Amino acid sequence: MTQAPTDSLTQGRQASEAHAWSEAFDLLGGADATTKLSPEDLERLAEAAWWMGRVDDSIGARERAHAGYLKSGERARAARVAIDIAWDHFVGLAGAVGQGWVSRAERLLHDEPESVAHGHLTRVKAVIAFENHGAFDEALALSERVFDLGCRFGDRDLQALGLHDQGRVLVAMGRVEEGMALMDEAMAAAVGGELGPIATGKIYCNMISICEKLADYRRAGEWTQAAGRWCEREGNASGFPGLCRVHRAELMRLRGDWAGAEREALRASTELQHFLNYTGEAFYEIGEIRLRVGDLPGAEQAFRQASELGRDPQPGLALLRLAEGKIEAACSLIEKAVAEETRGPLDRARLLPAQVEISLAAGNPAMAGPAADELESTAGEYRTQALQARAAQARGLVLLVEGRTMEALKSLRLAWKLWQEIDLPYEAAGARLAVGLAYRANGSNEAADLEIAAAQAVFEHLGAVPDAAKAAKLLRSPMPTERESRTLMFTDVVRSTDLIGVIGDEAWEHLVRWHDETLRGLFATSGGREINHSGDGFFVGFEDPGAAITCAVNIQRTLAEHRRTHGFALDVRIGLHTARVGTTYKGRAVHQAARIAAAAQGGEILAGRATVEAAGHPATQPRTVSLKGITEPVEVVSVEWR
Repeated sequence: MTQAPTDSLTQGRQASEAHAWSEAFDLLGGADATTKLSPEDLERLAEAAWWMGRVDDSIGARERAHAGYLKSGERARAARVAIDIAWDHFVGLAGAVGQGWVSRAERLLHDEPESVAHGHLTRVKAVIAFENHGAFDEALALSERVFDLGCRFGDRDLQALGLHDQGRVLVAMGRVEEGMALMDEAMAAAVGGELGPIATGKIYCNMISICEKLADYRRAGEWTQAAGRWCEREGNASGFPGLCRVHRAELMRLRGDWAGAEREALRASTELQHFLNYTGEAFYEIGEIRLRVGDLPGAEQAFRQASELGRDPQPGLALLRLAEGKIEAACSLIEKAVAEETRGPLDRARLLPAQVEISLAAGNPAMAGPAADELESTAGEYRTQALQARAAQARGLVLLVEGRTMEALKSLRLAWKLWQEIDLPYEAAGARLAVGLAYRANGSNEAADLEIAAAQAVFEHLGAVPDAAKAAKLLRSPMPTERESRTLMFTDVVRSTDLIGVIGDEAWEHLVRWHDETLRGLFATSGGREINHSGDGFFVGFEDPGAAITCAVNIQRTLAEHRRTHGFALDVRIGLHTARVGTTYKGRAVHQAARIAAAAQGGEILAGRATVEAAGHPATQPRTVSLKGITEPVEVVSVEWR
C-alpha cells in the first residue's frame, strides 16, 4: 500500500527534527515526487541531503526553496538560503559561483531591516576575509559583529559561530590563549546541544583543524570524545560526515590505530566525493598511513590523488621520496614547499621537521639548522607540547650531526618525554631511536642498544615496518659468523702532524674531539659499525655500499659546511671498498680498503669501482691505481659529493 503524501511529509518533518537524515531524505523526497513542497520543507530536504553527502541534491532543493521565498516576497529568507547555497559551492571549489550567491544575498538584504540573515551574510564575509585574504583585523571586526547580531536576535547559532570565528582569527594573530578560550566556549555550546547540527558540525570541524595546526592533540581528543557523546544523544550514531571523519582519522593515526584510521579515511573519501578539496584531505591522510606501514606504492597513489584534488601533498610526498632513497627529489620538494610565501607559521611548522630530516639525510646541515631555529621560535610563540616536541627533536638531530652529543641527548630526551606525555607512540618511538643514536655517537653502546631496542618494539607493535627494520639494523649486530659482504670505510685527517705544530696540542685535542664526535654521529645515523679508532682515523663497517657512500658524503658535506660557517675544519680523506670479511675484520680486503683511503686526496671519497656501481651513486670515470702492498692494479672512482 502506497503511503499518502501527507503522511510522508509529516513523518519526514519528524525525522528531520530528530536528525534521522537518511529517513528524512527518503520521506521528504517521496513527498516531493507527489506534491509540491513548501520552501521550508525544501530546506529540510536540502539539509538531509547535505548530511548524507548528496551535495547536488542539497543545492537543487535549496535553489527551489530560494525561488519559493522570492515568489512569496520573503527576501530575508531567500537571502538566508542563498548564503547556504554559497557555502555549498565554496566547499565544492566553485568559488565564482559561491561569490555570485553571496552577492545575490547582499542585494536582497540591502534595503531589508537587520535580521538573522544579515548575521549569516556578515559571517560569510568574515570567513572570506580570514581564509582567502588573511585580513585578520577585518575578519575579527566582522566576527564581533556576527556575535552582536546573534545576541540582538537571540540566535544561538550566530552567537556561537561569532565567538568561534573570533577565536580562530585571534589564534592566527598569535593570541593563542585568548583565541582558544573563545573557541572552547563555542564548542561547549555546540556539544551541549544548544545549537543546530550544521553550526555544531562547522564549529567542531574548525576546532579540530585549529588543534591540528597548533599540534594540540590533547585538546582535539577531548573535544572529539565530547562530540561523540553529542552524536549519541542526538541519535546520530554515525557522527559527522566527511571532513570531520578525516579529522578523526588523523587522531586515530596519531594514537596508533592505523588500520582503523585508514578505514575511517577511506569512508570519508566516499562521503566527500562532491567536496573535492576535502576529499584531498582524506587521501592525504591515507598516504600518511601507508607511508608509515611501508606501502610505498600505495602511499604514492594516495598522495597523487590528494594533489589532483587540490591538497598540497607535502610533507608526505617529500618523505616518501626520502624513503625511496631519492634524496635529491626529496630536497627539491620540501624546499619548494617551505619557500611558498603564503604559508603561515603553523602551516610551516608541519613542514619544518621534514626539512630537517631530509636536509640531514642529504648532508646539508646548513639547511637543517635554520629550519630547527624557526621551529623553536614557533613553539615558543604557540607553546603546545607537540610543537615543543617537534622543535626539541629537530634541534637534537642537528646537534647530533654537529657532534655535540651531550646537548643532542638533552634535546632528544626532552622530545621523547613530551611525545610520551601526549600519547603519540610513533613520534615517541622516533625520538627514542634518535636518543639511541646519540648514545651510540657518544660511545655508550649498551645504553644505545636499550633505547633502540625499545623503539624497535614500539615500531613493531604499530606495524611501522620500515622503522622497525631500521632500528633492527642499527642495533649492534654481532660479528659475522662466517665471511660476509661488507663495505669497509677508512677515514684519515690529512697533514695532521703539520697542523699540530701550527695550532698546538690543546687546540688540536679540542678539534679532534669535535671531529670524532661528529663522525661517530654520522656513522650511527647511517648504521655503520665502528671497528677501530686510532689517532685521527676511523675504520668502520657497513652492511651495504649505499649506506657507506651516504655516510661518506654526509661527512664531507658536514665538514665543508663547518669550514664555511666557522672558517676552518679538518681536511679528511675517505676510502671505501666492498669485500667479504670474517669475524676478525682482518686480511687482504681490509688492507686494500686502507690503501684506497691512503690514495685519496684531502676532501675526496675514493672507492672501489664495484662499490659505487652497486650503490648507483654518481662518480667520476674509473681510473686504475697501484696500491702499496697490493699486487694487481685496482679500479677506483672519486665519489661526487659537492
